[in-house]
Amino acid sequence: MGFKCGIVGLPNVGKSTLFNALTASNKAEAANFPFCTIDPNIGIVSVKDARLDKLAELSNSKKKIYTNITFVDIAGLVKGASKGEGLGNKFLSHIREVDAIIHLTRCFDSDQITHVNSKVNPIDDLETIKTEITLSDIGLIQKKLEKGKKKLLSSKEVSALENKLELLNNGKDGSSDNIDENLFLSSIGLLSFKPRIIVCNVDEASLSKGNDYSQNIIQKYPNEKVVVICADIEDQIMSLEKNERANFMQEIGLEKTGLNQLIKTGYDLLNLETFFTSGPLESRAWTVKKNTPAPKAAGVIHSDFEKNFIRAEAIDCEDFFKYGSAEKCKENGKTRIEGKDYIVKDGDVLFFRVNP
Repeated sequence: MGFKCGIVGLPNVGKSTLFNALTASNKAEAANFPFCTIDPNIGIVSVKDARLDKLAELSNSKKKIYTNITFVDIAGLVKGASKGEGLGNKFLSHIREVDAIIHLTRCFDSDQITHVNSKVNPIDDLETIKTEITLSDIGLIQKKLEKGKKKLLSSKEVSALENKLELLNNGKDGSSDNIDENLFLSSIGLLSFKPRIIVCNVDEASLSKGNDYSQNIIQKYPNEKVVVICADIEDQIMSLEKNERANFMQEIGLEKTGLNQLIKTGYDLLNLETFFTSGPLESRAWTVKKNTPAPKAAGVIHSDFEKNFIRAEAIDCEDFFKYGSAEKCKENGKTRIEGKDYIVKDGDVLFFRVNP
């Protein structure tokens, strides 16, 4: 299990350039006109993890499998997308399929690249996208509350939809305090429930400190996840040979690639963490939600493991590195026997025991 991120924004903000850089591909066409991406481009990227590299080395594993993140390059949204402008309904439907949304905003000036609204104003761009997402959700809720369909819903579900509709009509897109309500609303594909990362696409000169555009976004949205990157620089980095990338990054003073920033931010946003399995045949990273009980973590590997769970043998990966093997950890009292109530921790190396 990884997670899926949809890259959305107005036309000509750098979505396809960013997608190509993040996925080290040239799948997405990048051009100076709206809607050059009609169908979404999809790229799956391995989440490199030095801990897994070390485990595979110590276990002398034949295979090493990283967890992954899927990026979806979704065509540019425009004002009126919720009513079908710019093929908007089709594009909005693609967003429903992702776990989180990367709201890419243009934070650079350029005479060569036109802006769909003829001016660079990233806050206005974000509000346009928010408005279209809100209107799309209002339309979806209204359809579900139509007289004929209402009979298929429980009274609690009807109440949840009506409460959410009132919030959206009043310009509020937050969730309620009712967990069951939120789970139901999330399950029907409401876009306003999707967690988001705001990504400011700046010019090369503004990469280290940002610029007025990116600072305005940070001030306007103080409680949101904001990442500053330069899509063109990311594209240049990923076009280099792997052994040349570190030198280039050092030359321009870049500590982390945009990919690494987005992966870390995405994991934090979605409350994800990683556990490992390791042995001679395979060492593998697995992604789960924080506070996941051991049986559910076992179910990520195979559904039968959750049903037939007996116990988990858990080793902290740092202990595994120190002693060099599962056997040595056991000899030194570093292997814990955990039952069904055990909550998996980031960095656990787990061995599941299940009924045959």
